[in-house]
Amino acid sequence: MLGAAAALAWPATAPAQGPRPAAAPLILIVGDSLSAEYGLPRGSGWVALLQARLAQQKIAAGVVNASISGDTTSGGRTRLPVLLKQQRPDVVVLELGANDALRGLPLAMTYDNLDVMTRAAQAAGAKVVIVGMQLPPNYGRKYGDDFAALFATLAKARGTALVPFLLKGVADVPQAETLFQRDGIHPIAAAHPTILANVWPVLQPLLSKR
Repeated sequence: MLGAAAALAWPATAPAQGPRPAAAPLILIVGDSLSAEYGLPRGSGWVALLQARLAQQKIAAGVVNASISGDTTSGGRTRLPVLLKQQRPDVVVLELGANDALRGLPLAMTYDNLDVMTRAAQAAGAKVVIVGMQLPPNYGRKYGDDFAALFATLAKARGTALVPFLLKGVADVPQAETLFQRDGIHPIAAAHPTILANVWPVLQPLLSKR
């Protein structure tokens, strides 16, 4: 499961972009290390697998991965306006919040940042997917429960799509440690198809309804 070291920063890189046919919808991923292929061979993370899935199913859609390892909701809130202006996405996937909690930041601040990001994306004409996360038990049951609940609360309040738990089937299974890198924080490449399987059923209908 995620630990405190997940908040370590990683050098920012230019957003990775998949092929996008003319007039095809664009999916913008704004996330942290779980979406930025931290410690993985290039092309093995769930976002790269998403690009491959779209191509395999002949779904004309592009993907821009604007995820940065170590990012918080505050960082995402700062970066999003420029990304919206530059990319003009049709769908925005918000995979942020874990580093806020691991740093002990107020949950109200995390909620507010995600709410501002959601409203900005919606105002720009994009559909939004909120990606939920959970914390290890050692962070305290109440804090962990409140953290996990804020994603569903926000999704309901703003009428967005919701992935309840990005690491379902990875962090909550027997011998979960075998699915993580040596740091015990970041999933190995073999776990990323499961991560995509958590996101795809939520994301795919948004593309077909465009």
